[in-house]
Amino acid sequence: MPNVYQFKDFAGSSHRILIDMIRRSGVRGKLLDLGAAGGELCEAVRDRFDSTIAFEYDAGRIPQLRRRFDHGVIADLERVGKLPPNCDAILLADVIEHLRDPAALLQLVRTSLNPGGRVFISVPNIANLTIRVGLLFGFFIYRDRGILDSTHLRFYTMQSLRKEVEAAGFQIVELSGSAVPIRLILGGYVPLPLIRLGEAILSPLTQLWKALLAYQLIIVAMPRPGAISAPDR
Repeated sequence: MPNVYQFKDFAGSSHRILIDMIRRSGVRGKLLDLGAAGGELCEAVRDRFDSTIAFEYDAGRIPQLRRRFDHGVIADLERVGKLPPNCDAILLADVIEHLRDPAALLQLVRTSLNPGGRVFISVPNIANLTIRVGLLFGFFIYRDRGILDSTHLRFYTMQSLRKEVEAAGFQIVELSGSAVPIRLILGGYVPLPLIRLGEAILSPLTQLWKALLAYQLIIVAMPRPGAISAPDR
């Protein structure tokens, strides 16, 4: 993925929420970051894990991956037939919406996780209020980033994300939503104190009405006992 996918380190961002979820989950051991980009997310929680592994498509990220992971693999996730076994945590941050067959990767993720392991997933919410209003007036314009990123092949609502994850043999243990990133939209026009005030108001409202207000949906899931493993490809 191109370098426009940057670490979002501000209140209410999906990356901050993911970091908090990983820390609260209590998982330790081996972390696998699929679509790791520069590895900033892993770096923020690396102290919790004995081993960290990155899979990333962009070979230009190699210097960053060397600094932030114990092991790194340059690979196309659409072509991977097997993932490292016995993982305790697997991270899919803004990844599955870029895949032609996300269900196949989720099956691999489940078989790669230990029984008590967790997968952490974030995706854009196509049912966000801003998209609904745009559709009302006939606008559906692809952009370089955001919910309508031109590289997105899949679009998810809260309901369809739940269905995709559960169909892959997981049970969802937590679901959250990130607020619209107003500092990325208005950062050059509105004073920072006002942006922080807006974030402080919008973040709790987003948690109350995720299906409508969440900019991104964030899920924690674990393998469902008794789920049938996917055959080797």
